[in-house]
Amino acid sequence: LKHRHGAAHPQSQVDFLKGEAHKKHPGVTNLKTLRLPEELQTAACSIIHRAQLPRLTERTHSLTNSLWSRKRPVEDFTLRKKALSLEKELWRKEIETIGDGDEQLLEDRIRKKVISELRRSTYHWTTMKYDEDLAVVYMAARLAGGYAAVRRAMNEIKKRDPSFAPQSLLDFGSGLGTVVWASHSCWGDTLKEMVCVDSSGPMNILAEKLLKAEPHIKHVYFRQFLPVSPKVQFDLVVTAFTLSELPNMKEREEAVLTLWRKTSSYLVLVENGTKEGHQMLMEARDALLKEKTVYDTRPASVFAPCPHELTCPKLTQEPVTPCNFQQQYHPLPLPGHHQLQREKFIYLILTRTKAAKAETENVDWARLIAPVQCRSRHVHCRMCCSDGKLQHLVVTARKHSRDVYRCARSSNWGDQQPIIQQVQDDVQSDSE
Repeated sequence: LKHRHGAAHPQSQVDFLKGEAHKKHPGVTNLKTLRLPEELQTAACSIIHRAQLPRLTERTHSLTNSLWSRKRPVEDFTLRKKALSLEKELWRKEIETIGDGDEQLLEDRIRKKVISELRRSTYHWTTMKYDEDLAVVYMAARLAGGYAAVRRAMNEIKKRDPSFAPQSLLDFGSGLGTVVWASHSCWGDTLKEMVCVDSSGPMNILAEKLLKAEPHIKHVYFRQFLPVSPKVQFDLVVTAFTLSELPNMKEREEAVLTLWRKTSSYLVLVENGTKEGHQMLMEARDALLKEKTVYDTRPASVFAPCPHELTCPKLTQEPVTPCNFQQQYHPLPLPGHHQLQREKFIYLILTRTKAAKAETENVDWARLIAPVQCRSRHVHCRMCCSDGKLQHLVVTARKHSRDVYRCARSSNWGDQQPIIQQVQDDVQSDSE
């Protein structure tokens, strides 16, 4: 559907660029190809080399695939519902086939069939347990990609809130400590206290070994459990690739609410860019937007990537596709890791302070949710907009102003794109 209202020549003097060049307009938050900090890469390669693990390349690929295809554990109520439905169907078939028979025998047979079918068709979730060797394999597989995703998510805060200078950090499910490294590369020496919480002893030991390579990162404390007092807050709270390791929805919700109570400014959640990762972060978003805390009554508001606080439109479309983003990075220089790689991830940032509205009136910032397609004198932008709807906008200089058009040509998947509100030209529904 194409809507044609609004002027053909919109006001191009609307100043949303704030003095920046089009290539660096305020909505550009993507990063160029990322490298691990040199000290981190050297330390990681040294540990991997010394470990002399057999079949490392094969084990790395296997673990990567296993983590990517990991699903949420099936909830008990879903299992019960499925069992009842199966039982009902089997009873109907048995009665149609053999009519009346020994009811007890039938009941036993049906129960066995239900259990057998549930075992065959239900995803078997197990806790990931890391010993020394598996922690090293995880480092070879995920250090560079995990760092890339977290660093890109943090860049959203750094670019859009340049005055933010966190003094304290809490990382829940800290693993190899990539959040500490990414935070240090963003905010450097302003961080005076960094608390890493991970239940895995081998992971904590490995993270500490890696940190010894960078004497400038100080005041890092490792814990196996979250600090108890709800009154203790941190400027920045992060959990990356951890919610998927919790055994049910109730524990995931409790974890994000606990982390929110410990947040004084920003809470950053990062997960794999899969449908499962998307569902988990949308569950977390719903829980946090409803939460009313006792010690800090400032409500949660979504800072990124969503430009609204309505239901995610991607969850209501068939087929459901995840709202994910990607970051290109250099992998660790190991056998089989030579080419540039792309980390596909999902993130959610919440803040206690309402994001400052753009000073320029009549400009909305929509999130680009797919690669931008630049064509001759027009640009295809697929976006999630502030009204909670997905739109496919074909941007031209004539219809949308030279500034908006040049910004569109300089933007990409994951950036924000300015839309001048009076101009509704050539907006297509995303189903086209």
